[in-house]
Amino acid sequence: MSMDQLKRQAAARAVEYVEGGMKLGLGTGSTAKHFVELLGERVRAGLKVVGVPTSEATRVDAERCGVALTTLDAIDHLDLTVDGADEIDANLDVIKGGGGALLREKIVAAASARMIVIADDSKWVEQLGRFPLPIEVVPFGLAATRRAIENCFTQADVSGEISVRKGRDGHAFVTDGGHWIVDAHLGRIPDGPRLATLLNAIPGVVEHGLFIGLAGIAILAGSQGIRVVDRP
Repeated sequence: MSMDQLKRQAAARAVEYVEGGMKLGLGTGSTAKHFVELLGERVRAGLKVVGVPTSEATRVDAERCGVALTTLDAIDHLDLTVDGADEIDANLDVIKGGGGALLREKIVAAASARMIVIADDSKWVEQLGRFPLPIEVVPFGLAATRRAIENCFTQADVSGEISVRKGRDGHAFVTDGGHWIVDAHLGRIPDGPRLATLLNAIPGVVEHGLFIGLAGIAILAGSQGIRVVDRP
């Protein structure tokens, strides 16, 4: 079975958690795209839901699939967010942001009563950090922000190279919010909550890809089938 088929399997299981009348957070990325498409099939069959997209790409996909959309300004809460992940550990702490939508993804996840993370089982790791940690930053004063980030790494007992993410045109990748992303190649993050707290205190850091304590369920698809993991 291909990686894409595994992602679709995980997305299909997540759709089973959706009930009529729900207000949904719609994630970003290749696995979340499958969820939106499968959700669209249920909508066309009569399911009534409304979604908040976490990126412009997801908004386009949801509109194409016939999923009604709203904003967090128009509603007071979300029942469920379904999103992908770049890494997941046994505590269901997650690294996200490989697609560049981490800021909106975290805002939506934090506004939700529950978050389900869907992925193929290659994303399951013993310790976060193998996937480069995305850190969304303000371009102004970037050198000072980078120095502050490196100081955080020292305090959190991690080390590695950080680089500005490039877009397809060779220039800095720009997020939907107009910011840049630096990717930190750390290899290991022994204490994700501590590193998240330290990064949160840097004025030039808008957001980071450590999603700590947000995911309640992980749905992982592998060659042996679907595995559903609840937060310990």
